[in-house]
Amino acid sequence: MTGALFESSITRLELICRGKVRDVYAIDEDHLLIIASDRLSAFDVIMPQPIPGKGELLTRISNFWFARTRDIIPNHLAPMDLTEVIPDAAERAAVGSRATVARRLRPLPVEAVVRGHVIGSGWKDYRATGSICGIPLPEGLQQAERLDNPIFTPATKAAPGSHDENIPFDRMVAMIGGELAERVRETSVRIYRESAGYALERGIIIADTKFEFGLDEGGGLFLIDEILTPDSSRFWPADTYHPGISPPSFDKQFVRDYLETLDWDKVAPGPRLPEEIIQRTAEKYREAERRLTAPDGPLPATSPSGTAVHPRP
Repeated sequence: MTGALFESSITRLELICRGKVRDVYAIDEDHLLIIASDRLSAFDVIMPQPIPGKGELLTRISNFWFARTRDIIPNHLAPMDLTEVIPDAAERAAVGSRATVARRLRPLPVEAVVRGHVIGSGWKDYRATGSICGIPLPEGLQQAERLDNPIFTPATKAAPGSHDENIPFDRMVAMIGGELAERVRETSVRIYRESAGYALERGIIIADTKFEFGLDEGGGLFLIDEILTPDSSRFWPADTYHPGISPPSFDKQFVRDYLETLDWDKVAPGPRLPEEIIQRTAEKYREAERRLTAPDGPLPATSPSGTAVHPRP
């Protein structure tokens, strides 16, 4: 693992943008270099300190899931050697395994969010309206309770420092068209179902997640950005889960919970994090990777009652 990287610097390539976590460079007309930094954003605000090793871990987990889902949908990964893209050895060493060479695609202007549990902004929406993003849900659900069927709740993409906005499916249809919106919804829910089932066998509940998609010149749909990482998903340990509380997590919810204890208005700049929070967050990310990608993996998760936990079909 390389040292912590807050911002990358690739001198021979044009920097297109710095997102909340990723730095994107132009390689040529058909390819991009995407570097997952160690930056961490919470409540859509970038924290002032990096989480060491986070970018490399996110890249490895995304590549793991891209390989598992390529029979469902193609992704943006391109077969180009990094030495061709970053010939300078010192710059390659600084980047480590954070770099992804990707096809240039046209990103869709929405995030594809799939929820399998009632938590986060969905829980707040449900308590206020009895629904999430206009989707009615049964009465009496508890915080973090599992839904009988996962729901698709798209969101607009926010610029750094701004907040994503949950939107109804009809608005997504108006933005990108009905046929494409249906394809994105169907694909997102399928990936979530299959991946959540796999993760549960490894002792992790994927409570919710978000996907991003892009189109090629022929209108082909591709997965882009990252997929099913601790940054884009809520990961809970299955062996301690029970509804009624916000469960402990393997993801940045740990940081969000800490920030909720502060007198902070969730507007940039973000507050400095104690070293203990940084180190424990890094440990949670590493544990998520170990559980998901270890060849043998943990034993199947059990519920607090001791019975085996299985994903809903």
